[in-house]
Amino acid sequence: MSDDWISLFSGGKDSSWALYQALEKGLSVARLLTVHPAGDSYMYHTPATELSSLAAESIGIETIDVEPADFETGDSADSDAGSRGDAEIEPLETALRELRDSSGIDLAGVTAGAVESEFQTARIEAMCDRLGIDLFAPLWQEDPVELAEAMIDAGFEITIVQVAAYGLDASWLGRTLDRDALAELRELNAEYGVHILGEGGEFETFVTDAPHMDRPIELTSEPVWEGSRGHLRILDAKLA
Repeated sequence: MSDDWISLFSGGKDSSWALYQALEKGLSVARLLTVHPAGDSYMYHTPATELSSLAAESIGIETIDVEPADFETGDSADSDAGSRGDAEIEPLETALRELRDSSGIDLAGVTAGAVESEFQTARIEAMCDRLGIDLFAPLWQEDPVELAEAMIDAGFEITIVQVAAYGLDASWLGRTLDRDALAELRELNAEYGVHILGEGGEFETFVTDAPHMDRPIELTSEPVWEGSRGHLRILDAKLA
């Protein structure tokens, strides 16, 4: 193989859009790589990552999973954010090195869905420099409203699976990110500062259908509200 790309993929809208743009650009995406952190994470999307393999099946690209046991972050209670971020990037870098060295993949680069997070992007860029590969980050520093509109116009079906920001209540759980939701998010952004794309974990999403997916994903779920934040508990998920 030659010039192969790995897509850092959670199943959420941002990593899905980065993958979609890479495919549209003609990049040869050989694998999707999903990190499954245990608990909260400074670096990675955390909710519903168990559904990423179902999304990958619909997309038709083989997956690689980096599991919680692969994380050796030490005592998180005694670690500052920078140290935690540095520690969390290590299992990802190890997985990419092993993939490059043992699978026959000629690793050209990785795709990532970062929009504004210097914390995440700086660490991914540094990792790419150490590996001697490129980074394709098509959302980076782009206008969030324009990105959301582009996703909706392209036919992305985006479900909100977690919220954790003032102004977002339980009614947002399970809601589709469509034009109406986007209009409300713009109002919440003006009033409370909620990020249009939920950057920083204000809300998290899962893409159930998109142009690069062969079959949509059907979810059965129930909301779980915990006072000021909540998530969807996934009861069942299957390809239509």
